[in-house]
Amino acid sequence: MYLEVTGLRKSYGTGEGRQEVLRGVDLTMERGTMASIVGSSGCGKSTLLNCIGALEVIDEGDVRIDGKSLKGLGKLERERYRRENIGYVFQFFNLLADLNVRDNIRVAERLTDEPIDYAALLDQLGLAGIEKKFPSQLSGGQQQRVAIARALAKNPRLLLCDEPTGALDSTTAKDTLILLEKINATFGTTILMVTHNQVIPQMMQQNIVMRDGRIIENSINERRIPAEALEDL
Repeated sequence: MYLEVTGLRKSYGTGEGRQEVLRGVDLTMERGTMASIVGSSGCGKSTLLNCIGALEVIDEGDVRIDGKSLKGLGKLERERYRRENIGYVFQFFNLLADLNVRDNIRVAERLTDEPIDYAALLDQLGLAGIEKKFPSQLSGGQQQRVAIARALAKNPRLLLCDEPTGALDSTTAKDTLILLEKINATFGTTILMVTHNQVIPQMMQQNIVMRDGRIIENSINERRIPAEALEDL
């Protein structure tokens, strides 16, 4: 099993203000799978994603990627784990405003000894020809493509996406999902996506539903449809 989450618990605050956000989460994913996590606001989706990506320190339980455990890792070890295993795509792009497209992407190459070929990445993501433009000169869809390219540049084993279509119109959202599907097929990247959109799970191979800090459903999608066929995004 590629990703294994066992007995995961995470709380914030202390004393009477303590809030338990994750309440014993168990989850597995096979390598190369695309999976969605859905659920109402505050159910723990993003916290789960951040724990898997070592942005949050786990209270109890464990996360393993390819057999490597997060349990008990210090700050520098978590940074190395993120550098070697994880790519992130967020809702609001988080591009560096004073860097052009080329430099926003290539800055991530320094984090690995085995980056994805830059020219191939531009070609796959349809970014050739805009390398010298700055984020302020790009559409929302182009900015998200650059953000995805930056996340992929270091050739991560796992791509974590937190509401990657949330700031996009329906047409651009579909284009982004088609792109992520292509990335999965081309590079074999495992993709775990948090979303509020109830249509997106239709394109995923695995669907996870959360409620009140727990996973209440974890199923394989036997009727998966391609991103191109998604309607009412």
